[in-house]
Amino acid sequence: MTDTRIDPPPVADEREMLTSWLDWHRETLAVKCAGLTEEQLRLRSAPPSTISLLGLVRHMADVERSWFRRRLNGEDLSGIYFSDDDPDGEFDNVDTASAEEAFATWRAEVALAREAAAAAPGLDTLAKREREGVRHSLRWILVHMIEEYARHNGHADILRERIDGVTGE
Repeated sequence: MTDTRIDPPPVADEREMLTSWLDWHRETLAVKCAGLTEEQLRLRSAPPSTISLLGLVRHMADVERSWFRRRLNGEDLSGIYFSDDDPDGEFDNVDTASAEEAFATWRAEVALAREAAAAAPGLDTLAKREREGVRHSLRWILVHMIEEYARHNGHADILRERIDGVTGE
């Protein structure tokens, strides 16, 4: 695997530290997927789970969209890969899904998420839309997104090792 990540700075203000770590984790997912075929990206972990690397990319596109555009910005958007009728569509419907489309969508949502976070005046900025009756701060959203990527990057480690034996940080 070619590692294209930029390490977060050892010293920075809180906002830069949080956004740098989030970007590092975003790129970790890309690194875990690098160099694999569509078929390899679609490989599932173990029954009954439907998780795959392609599913993780699709899931994170939806997570980026949900937290930064739907909640923080208050945009009226639906899910990309899931719906009320298909709540796990991002994972379940990868058999014919395009990896190129999924990565392009994920990268676009990441770019829009970065814009939304940068436009917020401060880390205490509250989301315009609630989740379960709570408006979260940008700080909370950034920490949550780092946690979300870290957890799923652990899944990606296991999936990648299963596919071709490659491991890494």
